[in-house]
Amino acid sequence: MKLDWNSIDTVLLDMDGTLLDLHFDDFFWLQHLPQRYAEHHRVSLDSARAQLNVWFTAHRGLLEWYCLDHWRGLTGMDLVPLKREVEHLIGPRPNAVEFLQFLRTIGKRRVLITNAHRASLDIKLALTGIDSELDLIISSHDYGYPKEHQAFWQSLYRQLPCAPARALFIDDSEPVLRAAGQFGIGQRLGIERPDSQRPTPAHDAAPLLGCFSQLMVAS
Repeated sequence: MKLDWNSIDTVLLDMDGTLLDLHFDDFFWLQHLPQRYAEHHRVSLDSARAQLNVWFTAHRGLLEWYCLDHWRGLTGMDLVPLKREVEHLIGPRPNAVEFLQFLRTIGKRRVLITNAHRASLDIKLALTGIDSELDLIISSHDYGYPKEHQAFWQSLYRQLPCAPARALFIDDSEPVLRAAGQFGIGQRLGIERPDSQRPTPAHDAAPLLGCFSQLMVAS
C-alpha cells in the first residue's frame, strides 16, 4: 500500500482501534462493565447486560455514547476507576509508534482526532506516551459533536490551517470514514482488525490497512 506523500500535508489519526488496540475497549464495555454493574446493583449478569445493551443501542453514534459523565449518570457508577482496573489491556497496535515517528521524519503534521472523553484519553496517553509523537490532540467533546457528524469536521477545519483535500485520515469506524469522505477529506484508510482478539467484518468505506508498516515508505 503505497501513498503519494507529496499530496499529503496532515495525517489525521483515530486513537481506539487505530493507534491503540481496541481490545481494551471491547473488553471493558462488553465484559468488565456488565460484571461491575451487576455487582454494584445486585442484579444478575444477564440483567446487567440487557440494561446496558438498551443504552448502547439508544446512544451509539451520539456524543453521549463516548461521554463518561453521561454513563455515570445512567449507571450510577464512576467509570474512570473501573477503566483503571483493566488498564493493563491498553496498548498500541503494531508499528503505531514507529509510524508516528516516520511521519515526523517526512515532515507531516500528526493530529489525533478521537471521540474519546478527555478522562479516558488522559488514561491512555499516560500509559502509552503516544502524545509525545503527536502535534495536536483533539477530542470531539471539545466541539460538542462526534466524528460521525459533519459539524465536527467543520469545527476541526476552522482550527486546522490546511486543506481537507491534502489530508490522510485513518480510522477503524465505517460511519466515521463515510462522514470524513462526505466532508471532503482527500484520502481515507480503515483498519483491518482494530481489536487484535476479534475478527472484524470488512466494509467498503475505505481501503483497509493491515499494519502501519505498509505505509512507511517515503514517496
